[in-house]
Amino acid sequence: MSLFNAHSNESNPIIPVVTIDGPSGVGKGTLAQYLTCKTGFHLLDSGAIYRALAYGAVQNSLDGTNLPGLVNLALNLPVEFMSTSILYNGVDVTASVRTEEVAAVASTLAAIPEVRSALLARQKAFAQAPGLIADGRDMGTVVFPDAPVKLYLTASAEIRAQRRVNQLKNQGLNANIRKITQDIQERDERDSNRVAAPLKPAQDAVVLDTTHLSIEDVCQQAMSLLWQKGLIK
Repeated sequence: MSLFNAHSNESNPIIPVVTIDGPSGVGKGTLAQYLTCKTGFHLLDSGAIYRALAYGAVQNSLDGTNLPGLVNLALNLPVEFMSTSILYNGVDVTASVRTEEVAAVASTLAAIPEVRSALLARQKAFAQAPGLIADGRDMGTVVFPDAPVKLYLTASAEIRAQRRVNQLKNQGLNANIRKITQDIQERDERDSNRVAAPLKPAQDAVVLDTTHLSIEDVCQQAMSLLWQKGLIK
C-alpha cells in the first residue's frame, strides 16, 4: 500500500494523525508498531514519555507532593526514542521503564494536571510529515482531537492480566496473575476517574474490543479504516 500526499499547500501542510487510545494490555503498542511499519508514519508512544518521567522522578527522589520539581522535570525531560529503545540522559532504560512499579508511578503522575500540561507541547511536536501514529490514553480526546482516524482499544481486565503474565514468563520472570489483575483494575479506576484527561473513547473514535480478537484481526481492521479514510491506498 502507498501513501497519499495529504496536504493543503506547501506552506501549510496537514499532518495526518492516527490515534490509538485505551488501557494497558489491549494491544495498543503492537498495533502502533504495525501501523508505523505499514505507513511509514512517525510513532509517538505517550505512555513511554510518562514512564520516562516516572523513572526520572524516582531517580531524583521526587514524589507527588513536589509539584514544582515534577513540572520542571517534565519541561526538561531528557528522553529520546531510538527505534524501539528509550534513552534517558543517553542511557538505554527501555527495560527499567517497563516494570509494573514504574507503570504505577507513571499512572499517579499522569493524574496531575500540571504535569500533563507540561508534557502536552512535547507530544504535539511529534506530528511531522508524512504522518503520526499516536499511542496513549488521551491522544484522541486531548492531544490530537482533530485526528482523522481515532481508535480506542479495550479488553477485559482478566484477559489483559493473562497477556501480561505470558509476556513476563517469556522474559523468564515469575508473575502473580491475581496481583496483576488487581493492579490493572486499580490503574483503570484511577485513569478513568482522574480530573485531567480521563481515560475514555473520543466521541468519534472507533472502539475495538480485543478480548477475543487476535492481533492480526485488530491490525486488519485498523488498516481497513485507514484505507476508508484515505490515509493509505
